[in-house]
Amino acid sequence: MTAPTAPRRPARAAPTRRKRRWLRWTIAGVAALTVLIVGLVAAAIKLQPVPAPLALPASVAAPSGPADGTYRAASGSLAGFRIQQSVLGLTSDVVGRTGDITGTVTIAGGRATTASLRVGLLALTSGDAKPAPQFGISLDTQRYPDATIGMTQPVTLDPAFISGTAVTVNAAGTVTLHGVTRPASVALALRRDGTGIYVAGSLPVAFADYDIAGPEGYGGLGSLADHGTAEFLLVLQRS
Repeated sequence: MTAPTAPRRPARAAPTRRKRRWLRWTIAGVAALTVLIVGLVAAAIKLQPVPAPLALPASVAAPSGPADGTYRAASGSLAGFRIQQSVLGLTSDVVGRTGDITGTVTIAGGRATTASLRVGLLALTSGDAKPAPQFGISLDTQRYPDATIGMTQPVTLDPAFISGTAVTVNAAGTVTLHGVTRPASVALALRRDGTGIYVAGSLPVAFADYDIAGPEGYGGLGSLADHGTAEFLLVLQRS
């Protein structure tokens, strides 16, 4: 006779259920962490301080002395770039600035007759005064440490400029950046300040025009635009 076969015990389901619960918890935890990271990045983008565009100061001293003369870029002068970034569908500006500016502007007979300025790009920092390596990489500042701006035609100034009124003019000149020189037309705002002059202006810069590689993006999270705005505020003091 054949010995009776012992009945099979049903498979234990508890370990499988626990494994499935663990998997669901893991997926839920990863999803929650992802949402938290995205939220933190979005908040950082929105809360990151972005300097306002450079412009003439609201208050200045009354003009003093003759307007004619040669003026040099002095302490307080600023120049830099403003580039739009897009991260996780949110947009904001990345701003790099430097105070390393030298050069002269000459005014004679109610006209700005000459202007030649140098901007040191090695000193570029971000809007919160931290180093800005992306600007240095894109602009290849080790090879091209300076940008230069020159005026190619005299500019006639409104007579109201003499009395201290802010005036606007269009100046024709050249911009040299990344070793490439191109003609440029710049809208300028000017106003006398005591014995000095404030000058503010900006112009669009397409990186391809100056053989500049586009800034590195953020992978799948976002990107930086392939163009930007160069802006400056000059504090000019009589030589």
